[in-house]
Parts: sequence; C-alpha cells; structure tokens
Amino acid sequence: MLEPGTDSVRTRNLARILGQVHLEGARSRAALTLATGLNRSTIADLVAELCTAGLVTETAPDPSRRVGRPSPIVTADRRVVAVAVNPEVDAVTIAAVALDQSIATRLRIERTELITPGETATLVADTIANWRETALADHHIVGIGVAVPGLVRARDGLVRTAPHLEWHDAPIRELVADATGLPTAVDNDATLGAVAEHLYGAARGLDHVVYLNGGASGIGGGLIVHGMPVRGVSGYAGEFGQNRPGIAAATDQQAPDGVLEDEVSRSRLLRAVGLTSADDPTLAAVLSTSDDPSVAAETDRQRRILATALANAVNVLNPRAIVLGGFLAMLAEGAADQLTELVRAQSMPANAEDVDIRAAVLADDRLLIGAAEAAFAALLADPLSQMPARPHPAEGAR
Repeated sequence: MLEPGTDSVRTRNLARILGQVHLEGARSRAALTLATGLNRSTIADLVAELCTAGLVTETAPDPSRRVGRPSPIVTADRRVVAVAVNPEVDAVTIAAVALDQSIATRLRIERTELITPGETATLVADTIANWRETALADHHIVGIGVAVPGLVRARDGLVRTAPHLEWHDAPIRELVADATGLPTAVDNDATLGAVAEHLYGAARGLDHVVYLNGGASGIGGGLIVHGMPVRGVSGYAGEFGQNRPGIAAATDQQAPDGVLEDEVSRSRLLRAVGLTSADDPTLAAVLSTSDDPSVAAETDRQRRILATALANAVNVLNPRAIVLGGFLAMLAEGAADQLTELVRAQSMPANAEDVDIRAAVLADDRLLIGAAEAAFAALLADPLSQMPARPHPAEGAR
C-alpha cells in the first residue's frame, strides 16, 4: 500500500522531469539527476513511466563520450502537440506545436472579411479533423490554445472585446472546445507572446521584462515581473496600445486624439510601401530594401512616437529588457541604437541605465508557441492524467 501523499509526490516528480525536457530540450539522465536532486534509480523509473505514456523518448548516449558511465538522452516526444490559433483581421493562423516547441504543421488562411467567433471554432475543428488524417495522423493532440488580439477575461476565457475583430463578450473558449472536443485555453495574444519570449526567446533568463507586440489589430503588451507574467485582477494588463503618448512635434501627429496604436501601426507601414496586405516577413523585407524617402520618414516618425511610449514604461516599471515583436521589431531593425537613445533621452537616467531593447527572436512563432504553452499547462502539471498510457517503442538503447 502506498504511503499517504505518495501519488502526489510522484506526480510532482514526473512533472519536474517533463518540465525539464520541455523547457531545456534534450537532457541526459545524469543532467536530470543533477537538476532535480533525485537519485539515479528514481530518475530511471520516472523516465520509463513518461516513455510508456508517450511523452518522452530515450536514445543512446553519444558513443564518442567515453568518460564515466554513459547516460541515455531524454527528449520530449514530438508527437505530443497542442494546436495554437491566432485569429487576426487579415488572416487566421493555425499550427500544431510540439512539446519541444517545434512546429509540426502550420496553416495561414488569408481573410478579406472579419472572421466571427463561430467561424473560428468551425475552422479550427475542420483543420484538426483534416490534420488527424494527414499531418498529425500519428500524433496526440493535448489541447488548443487561442491567442486573441483583445481583452480576455482570465477566469473563463471570455473575450470581452477584440475591437478590430469586432468581437464582444465572445465565449471563444466554449465555442472551440465544443466544436473540437478538446480542452481549450484562451488568452491575450501579447500576453502569450511575452510568456513565449520569456521562456524560450529574447527574454529567456530575465525576470523583469516589458513585451510589446505589433500586429494587424494594433499593439498589445505583456509584463514579466520577478519572473512571472502579470495579468492584472481580471487578466487585462498590458494594453500599451491604448496609452496616449505625448507627441513632441505636431508634424508627427497623424491621428488627433488617437492612442499609440493609431499612430504606430502596421497599416500605416503597409500604405507607406504601397501594399494592402502582407505577412510579417514580406513587410519586413520590403521595408528593409526600400530607398523611398517617404518610407524612411514614416518609419522614423513611428519610431519617435514608440520611443515615448517605451520611455513611459521604463519610468514606471524599470525593466531589464524591452522586447518588441511583430511590426514593432521592424522599427528596431537596423536602428536599435537609435531607438535606445530616444528612449533613454525621455527616461529617468537611473531607470534607463540597465534597459536593453531587443527584437523578439521567435519571429512568427512567438504567439503560436505562447498559445501552445497555455494548452500544455495541464499536461505539464499532471503528466499522466492528460495522456492515455500506451506502449512506446524504444528509439535507442536505454
């Protein structure tokens, strides 16, 4: 008979092992022993249990390593995936993100009309049904994460408002879960982007971070304080795009009485280069190769206004880094020093002396990885409760 609490202790230890390979990548059993403080035989038993559940795989150690006892390598199984969804005003992106953050498959569906919450749920269900027969035929789908450009109520995933999508009090979590039969998590896109960049990207290892994401629907933000995401009492924290920046030069103002995302916007950059629609890589390429003075003038104007907003964040939050994603990263591309100087010129010197402005390094994957992270949360907390135990063939010597 198990001692009281044995099951919960084992669950916590399984979660520690799975969390290590999820966050850190492939790890040897020896490294897992060192990281967790558990003994080698316990690590071997836990890894075997995770292998049987289909959550990790083990491979033989590098044969060139001849010093000491060989230690098998434990890796998150790429066949365990979460489906990430990012509805936007110009497209819907759906991807299957594996437990090791790799993208198993991805689909971007261009839109000329705004998608409704119901249409989103149907599109996700149809896509998953197709993938189960094709790209994900031998995969296990844990759940779905939806990154929404709007205010998402933390307790129930209700989208209170996504103004650019024209969603109001939309029960998107319930709609998607009902349509797919899969557990669904919903959060603000920039909040999820901040989590992804903090865990795996430009802010990895930093405890105080401001993240701003620029997308087709405007500018959102996320905060990491003492290593933890800050969501606010209802989950609405980080709406930097709704701030009203002071604009020193009257000629810089293009949207009288507008907020930050009215002045610093993707649509204005698209118009400047003569495009009506483009994904981020295309827009970034056009901006970087343009020699049109009007394009340079618009990027400089947006950069000046953005710097004021960032200086306000520096003065209030004193972050170690500011990470810019989406089209905001394009404003920093090739001009990071200029943007940093503009921010420092408007910040309290002590607050700004340690701040570093960085572009998001996860690029187009940032929101998808963040959404997948939300979908993986229950699995990472209690691995075996989320997976049907099944025989799992060894991929190498143990």
